[in-house]
Amino acid sequence: MSQATGIAERLAWIGVDWGSSNLRAWAMADDGQVLARAGSERGMLALTPDDYEATLLATIGDWLPDDGRVPVRVCGMAGARQGWREAAYLPVPTRLDDLARGAVRPAVEDPRLDVALLPGLCQYPDDAGRRFDVMRGEETQLAGLAAREGEVSGPVCLPGTHAKWARLEAGAVTRFATFLTGELYGLLAGQSVLLHSLHHGPGEDDLAEPGCREAFVAAVQEVAAAPEAFSTRLFGLRAQDLLDGGLPTGQARGARLAARLSGLVIGLELAGARAVLAEGERVTLVGAETLCSRYALALEALGIDCRRLDGEAAVLAGLGLAHAALAHDAHTPDTRPEP
Repeated sequence: MSQATGIAERLAWIGVDWGSSNLRAWAMADDGQVLARAGSERGMLALTPDDYEATLLATIGDWLPDDGRVPVRVCGMAGARQGWREAAYLPVPTRLDDLARGAVRPAVEDPRLDVALLPGLCQYPDDAGRRFDVMRGEETQLAGLAAREGEVSGPVCLPGTHAKWARLEAGAVTRFATFLTGELYGLLAGQSVLLHSLHHGPGEDDLAEPGCREAFVAAVQEVAAAPEAFSTRLFGLRAQDLLDGGLPTGQARGARLAARLSGLVIGLELAGARAVLAEGERVTLVGAETLCSRYALALEALGIDCRRLDGEAAVLAGLGLAHAALAHDAHTPDTRPEP
């Protein structure tokens, strides 16, 4: 029996996290076991609505049985307005075990596919201090946290290109904020005057190296104590490269300065986020191990306790929660008109 045949015989449903630049897919058994993983670099930005089904089949087609319908639960940018079909944002506050009520089903030609696109979350200004904001994909990771821990409450940080900070209360998202931290780092490291100091390439600092670790922690603490000095601290990084004889040479020099830049942008984010943390409150970090470790070090430097949940485990638990909800309503047609 081939591996593909074995997967098809045990396949219960498929989970997909479809981002702007790539997609990840998991073949799931009834007991929650991951039977196989697959991916593609064809994210939302590279596709038109007519491309999605073919891209999905190219990624997961080997898993599908010859007949029957397989549930495919998709979170992320495939449900954006410019994606496969829009799954309209649900406004906060919203319960994380109720995301499936906003799912939509795009038209498909392959009769084996039963595709449901999950919604994102949105937020509008109000007297409670909320501001305009949106998320797509992260809400499913938050739902995975709720699926694992029930009526979970407290602050959750999801680091990334656009880092999200969400407030959970009894299993519901009540408010959230987005920080452009990862994108800001990329722009500064690759397109500003700092490029000349980080000539080895952005993102190659190693926080296991004591000099980089110390530079990162010091930068976090400096900018968190004086956020208004962020811009001058940035240029100071360039000046340090030109004048500081104590810096190492070569790639080690660029790595040390990259670690400082990383600390400055993450420290600025934490300066904003900690303003809404209660005294002694513990932050839950959800995401990739490397980035969560960096944020854990930054939070520790500011005296903030945290714990971590793996991002893949979270998204699979969230997709599984939505799959279970949709399975109860499998015979209810989606009557909303195509956009």
